[in-house]
Amino acid sequence: MKAKLEERLEALKAEYASGQKMLAEIDTRRATLTQAMLRIEGAMQVLQEMLEHPSPEAGPDATPRPPAS
Repeated sequence: MKAKLEERLEALKAEYASGQKMLAEIDTRRATLTQAMLRIEGAMQVLQEMLEHPSPEAGPDATPRPPAS
């Protein structure tokens, strides 16, 4: 009986460790996706502002200049 309990305990420990590893991977993927979405949101905001306030020097086919730093 004790051997079966120890065997089950080891199986549960392995399953728990596997779950922890999966959670860590998901957390990493979430952080990466969050950063990507923030970059996309920033790019969208810049483009929106450029559309709302076009540069007077830029013609219809001109490439807009990056903002001065």
